[in-house]
Amino acid sequence: MSRKPHSRFLTALAAGGVALALSQAAQAQDAQRIRVRGAIESLSGDTLVVRTREGNDATVALKAGWKVGGIKKASVEDIKPGDFVGVASLPKGTGPDGAIEVLIFPASMKGTGEGNRPWDAQRNSQMTNATVSNAVKSVDGHTITLTYEGKEKTISIADGTPIVTLAPATKDDLKPGAGVVVTGEKGADGSISASQIAVGLNGVIPPM
Repeated sequence: MSRKPHSRFLTALAAGGVALALSQAAQAQDAQRIRVRGAIESLSGDTLVVRTREGNDATVALKAGWKVGGIKKASVEDIKPGDFVGVASLPKGTGPDGAIEVLIFPASMKGTGEGNRPWDAQRNSQMTNATVSNAVKSVDGHTITLTYEGKEKTISIADGTPIVTLAPATKDDLKPGAGVVVTGEKGADGSISASQIAVGLNGVIPPM
């Protein structure tokens, strides 16, 4: 697996000071990587406990120099041609795939992990990191056409689909109850470690 997208991710992280754990959508999934989704139970020093969406507690050892970035609410109206987005979607049988959620990347991260690959949000879901070449509003919601690696994909966005973007955050935002997505590694002994945390701001639950 190429590490180039990961290098661009780290460059953007260092330059912008924003921990973009969600942009791990930029990489093909690795058997050793893990995403912990849920709400913070506690943070003590470099130990984070998350009540996962599956209902159990996951303890995450945070690596030296760990960083945090924010996820804030956005709107479908914010999606414009030329924007770079990450869209998790599901096939609908007929017509365009349906979006599960949309992440609007900052302009500085355009091109990060461009492509389409399986995703673990739901069964059969896919993640597409691509440029919006067309955005159409209709009575049935919105449809966007994405271009990536010389390919094209059309995705429909129903009303109520979670749409977010990235924002600065600090460790002070890691409060009990805050929604997080932690992208890290799971060891052979079952231990989880991570260096990046994405936290929802103002009550946002990160949809990725």
